Amino acid sequence: MVFEPDAVPSGHAEFVHWYEQRTKWSEDHGYDDPANSSARLKAWFEDIIRIFPPMNGPNATVQLPENEASSTDYAIGADFIYASFAWSKAEPAYMTVARLAEKHQLGLFNASSSGEEVWVPQDGRMTLAHDKGPMGVLGRIMSLLHMNK
Repeated sequence: MVFEPDAVPSGHAEFVHWYEQRTKWSEDHGYDDPANSSARLKAWFEDIIRIFPPMNGPNATVQLPENEASSTDYAIGADFIYASFAWSKAEPAYMTVARLAEKHQLGLFNASSSGEEVWVPQDGRMTLAHDKGPMGVLGRIMSLLHMNK
């Protein structure tokens, strides 16, 4: 999931609650049209569908060959886009999503990861904001850096 970084809470538990609310799909519109989203999310979507075309919605492409697994299911909200990729494309999809999130200064939540990592843009690069894992060396370093701001 990519999201507008200013739209989410900063703590992990609060973020997960925000995520759970968004994935109840309760916004008052369909979830297949990028017109319902922010400018940065629309730009990200335009870039990603060149590589992973949407299965549904106004930007869906003509039928892909049966053995082609790049077709992707997108759920587009006002402040997020949730993308479901074929497992066979998981690694290249994640790398592409992350690269484009950084390009468009969007946050990234790897909903499929066991660590629930949440990444946000900071100074033009993606930075791990938080995850559910026990605080390791990286977490302690980040805490110290944030305390000194």
